[in-house]
Amino acid sequence: MKAYHQFGRTDLPAEQHRALQKAVRWEYATIAYTTVTIFLVAFVVGNSQAMRTAWIEDMLSLIPQVAFLISLIFVRRRPTVRHPYGMHRAMGVGHVVAGVALFAVGSSLAYEAVSGLIATEHPTIGTVDLFGHTIWLGWLMILVMVVVVIGPLIYGRAKAKLAPVLHNKILYADSDMAKADWQTNAASIVGVLGVGIGLWWLDGVAALFISLGIIWDGVRNTRGAVVDLMDQRARTYDDKYPHPLGREIVEHLRAQRWVSDAAVRMRDQGQVFHVEAFIVPRRRRVPVARIDDISESIAELDWKVQDVVVIICSVLPEEADAAEPD
Repeated sequence: MKAYHQFGRTDLPAEQHRALQKAVRWEYATIAYTTVTIFLVAFVVGNSQAMRTAWIEDMLSLIPQVAFLISLIFVRRRPTVRHPYGMHRAMGVGHVVAGVALFAVGSSLAYEAVSGLIATEHPTIGTVDLFGHTIWLGWLMILVMVVVVIGPLIYGRAKAKLAPVLHNKILYADSDMAKADWQTNAASIVGVLGVGIGLWWLDGVAALFISLGIIWDGVRNTRGAVVDLMDQRARTYDDKYPHPLGREIVEHLRAQRWVSDAAVRMRDQGQVFHVEAFIVPRRRRVPVARIDDISESIAELDWKVQDVVVIICSVLPEEADAAEPD
């Protein structure tokens, strides 16, 4: 078997292996940092609804990291008769779980925020003794939220660089949520200041803004994960475009002298691809060795090709990707 084999690949090239190690370290660092911030916010959360919502959002932000680390346990396992495609779908399952959890909790928080606004609940923020001085608790809330936002700005960018290298959608969603955390912190600060100057409704509006952001994260992640699990045409790590590898494979096949026409069906298994290559040969008979060679050559095109199936046919399936625009 060659280094680039066409079935059941679970190994990673050197670049991706290093990126995965960095991603794992960043995820553990994120969990540690977020745990500390959760405890810090817990001490100053007070009666501010915006602060409570931001606090819960911090807890929810742990879900993508936990889902990523648990999924890695499964995707490293080689295929078996019971699981002939391996367990790469664990990434997609983790993505769905994270998305549904975000949507459910975000919806509950939005309902609570709207209910508070309708009931005209007036939150109060008291004072606290600190080093012999009595200060308004709101100042501590603001200070904590300003400090808390520093971490996501750092690890959000780091994960954003690693996600395309690994073609990992959980990692990308995690980085995207981290980069947007400053909005949550800014909204909570506005809510606290609103209470301080007598505009009680700003706290509820800020809580609603934060919860709507959580809902949007949930909807976006759930939608992307579900359509992948339903075997949509493989797309880029950010789901914006059809993955260019499909076109690359088709062009590679059409460049073979014995191939008349070709198309592919490529599905995202959750970080790697399963490829079905349909080939219309120029002659009726095709040697088995030639099929093996072309299968191996497809696997060599990209590390993400985990399985390759070559199908000789007289007519290309209509639903196959013939390298046409999406």
